Amino acid sequence: MAAISREEVAHLARLSRLAVTEEELDTFAGQLDVILQAVAQVGKVAAADIPPTSHSVPLTNVLREDVETPCLTPEEALSGAPDAEQQRFRVPRILNEDLAS
Repeated sequence: MAAISREEVAHLARLSRLAVTEEELDTFAGQLDVILQAVAQVGKVAAADIPPTSHSVPLTNVLREDVETPCLTPEEALSGAPDAEQQRFRVPRILNEDLAS
């Protein structure tokens, strides 16, 4: 595989709208070349007889069954509230907005 050129790095930088210096072009060219070589190595290892996978280990559902359980009645839930109205917690107004009719 041919090394990535400074011109290709400059083109990628323009496409990405990145301002890079001449020194950074040389640095990034070397770094991108190393990355591309590593990707090429992975491509050589991949074989046609190995099926593609989304995860390296099988996934299992670890959630419990959805079981209905008893819950509090509205009266029980509101029993400790300082103020309640129409089976809801009543809280002080914090915004000075007119109520919409």
